Amino acid sequence: MKKNVLLLVVLATFFTAFVSCSKDDSQTSQVRVRLVDAAGDYDEVNIDVQDIMMNVGNEENGRQSLGNVVPQVYNLLELTGGIDALLVDTEIPAGKLSQIRLVLGKNNSIVVDGKTFPLATPSAQQSGLKLNVHQDLVGGVAYTFILDFIVDKSIVVKGNGTYSLKPTIRVATEATSGAISGMVNPFEYQVEVSAVSETKEAITTLTNEKGKFMLHGVPTGTYTLTFTPDKASGLNAKTVEGVTVALGENTAMGTVELE
Repeated sequence: MKKNVLLLVVLATFFTAFVSCSKDDSQTSQVRVRLVDAAGDYDEVNIDVQDIMMNVGNEENGRQSLGNVVPQVYNLLELTGGIDALLVDTEIPAGKLSQIRLVLGKNNSIVVDGKTFPLATPSAQQSGLKLNVHQDLVGGVAYTFILDFIVDKSIVVKGNGTYSLKPTIRVATEATSGAISGMVNPFEYQVEVSAVSETKEAITTLTNEKGKFMLHGVPTGTYTLTFTPDKASGLNAKTVEGVTVALGENTAMGTVELE
């Protein structure tokens, strides 16, 4: 009995250490998906968006639901002139993003001359519309994916007076920020890291137990970084000027030595 308890304790300790290590080493990217439309010659084109799925990393991972998409019917013809619909805003693991899948429900319809007709979308309902992206997502960087629904090419008029949906969607990727990462030494005490520029608000984070830090979603520009250690450490604060951030890139500072 004692041996079993000891084994459980050892396994629990190993699992906790594994999870902690995995969490420390993981990096995420902020992802937003927006829906826009190229205008079509109809009264309304209503699309029932149920979910957004993405393939990130190795193919074995498969596609995964982002899980926080609120199902909603969108009239595509309202998404013009700078208006868009934010479908999802979340964080996903950094890495190779191969596909985005737009999953539609059953409530798709079109209004022509004041009359409403259903839009048949069998393949989209079952597995989602497969949109190839092939984008490398850098940890700490924010990305916006624009799904441009080209209505005129997406509506099929059948001979019997009915309509079906064969979506034609153009995908554009925008890296909307950069990131700053590095490590502080010594790392026994937590350090506040703050990035400030002349035109933007301060972006602040804390180091983890290994002294690592990452400032996520940093707009492009040149920053002054201030490292403020815990008072109990007896270490002095340090300032590093001229840290530049570019779109879609992680500015790696290496190790910052505190004294």
